[in-house]
Amino acid sequence: MAKIVFIEDEPALQKSLGEFLRSQGHEVYSALNGEEGLTMVRTYHPDLALIDIVLPRMDGLEVLRTMRSDPVLRNIAAVMLTNSESSDAVEEAVALGAKAYLIKTSYTLAEVSEKLKSILGS
Repeated sequence: MAKIVFIEDEPALQKSLGEFLRSQGHEVYSALNGEEGLTMVRTYHPDLALIDIVLPRMDGLEVLRTMRSDPVLRNIAAVMLTNSESSDAVEEAVALGAKAYLIKTSYTLAEVSEKLKSILGS
């Protein structure tokens, strides 16, 4: 399956969603802040980065902006996590090339699985 870097600062969500992704056969690397997450993206060159918009030390938009400005990282698919659908940050993420976004309070694990399959082409 896919190699995924999951950047999320809420430990409970990181643990539960990370375990689910692993149970689906994905190789998952987790980071609790944007700087650490960007380092993991640079190190592991994942197929997909799952990035929370609001993060300590470097927010998710800055992570995505940095990825898009780097010739080695620019084509890595990104899916953003957010608490609100009506957000300028979501619009900016899409403008920066995020493939999709998930609202933390309203997705199901089946929806996550289907969205990732459609993005990764598997």
